[in-house]
Amino acid sequence: MPTCVSCNKVIMPKERFVKFFCPSCGAVTLWRCQKCRKFVRNYACPKCGFQGP
Repeated sequence: MPTCVSCNKVIMPKERFVKFFCPSCGAVTLWRCQKCRKFVRNYACPKCGFQGP
């Protein structure tokens, strides 16, 4: 199961989320839950360390 890169919560299949590649390195798929997106919580790429809102 994927986890949110901001809060580490497991993302369930019917839950709303966004999935995208790291804007800096493009090597890692980042998952964010709807709540972290709504509150604009920061995230960091585990490979290159890129940080974004």
